[in-house]
Amino acid sequence: MGISRRTFLQLALGGAVAASTHRLVSAAPAHPYLKEAPMTFTLPPLPFDKAALEPHISAQTFDFHHGKHHNAYVTKLNELVAGTDYASMPLEEIITATAGKADKMAIFNNAAQHWNHSFFWQCLKPNGGGKPTGELAKRMDSDLGGYEKFAADFKAAAIGQFGSGWAWLVSDASGKLEIMKTANADLPLAHGKRALMTVDVWEHAYYLDYQNRRPDFVQTCLDKLINWDFVAKNYAGESFKVAA
Repeated sequence: MGISRRTFLQLALGGAVAASTHRLVSAAPAHPYLKEAPMTFTLPPLPFDKAALEPHISAQTFDFHHGKHHNAYVTKLNELVAGTDYASMPLEEIITATAGKADKMAIFNNAAQHWNHSFFWQCLKPNGGGKPTGELAKRMDSDLGGYEKFAADFKAAAIGQFGSGWAWLVSDASGKLEIMKTANADLPLAHGKRALMTVDVWEHAYYLDYQNRRPDFVQTCLDKLINWDFVAKNYAGESFKVAA
């Protein structure tokens, strides 16, 4: 028995759609979820409410420092690594792979600043400051002459950093404590050191609250804000890593 022209066209159209669908399915990767996707870095939330450190650091400062400055580094980093081998690398690997390379300076600066700020937020807490305890305190006594000398030397390093940068408490491979300062986005990771604690001395970290009084800002961090529990964990070997 023959078929009508209308039935023939319906069958033919159905076959064409099926064939087209088959080609699309066949062209797709068999297991797309196994393919490594590019990493997208995101702005981490603050570990405290943005008003929690007042009156020492204002919510307005965090609106700018975290919400605008830190966010801008994350956004720019994602733009710079898109379509490159760096897109699927952890942040720490991007930093070490680009450190000291003039043609990769833009990537390094934004990756390092993302790491530095993420680390700095963890170094602060409400009702912090004071002196460390336990093994960290003992090591500070033996390596840095005790807390009072450490605080004076750390403050001097932070104040003495010309222009923008960071002051750090670090340890070397043997666990010996050191104070160091870095300019702009530079950080201990690029020099084979473990960061234990930092204070940001870029002007945007303190200018809304302290104007040009960087020494007062640094002293306030030491006296009122440093999260010594976090610093002690870093000293004990807990590796701080920034999640994507």
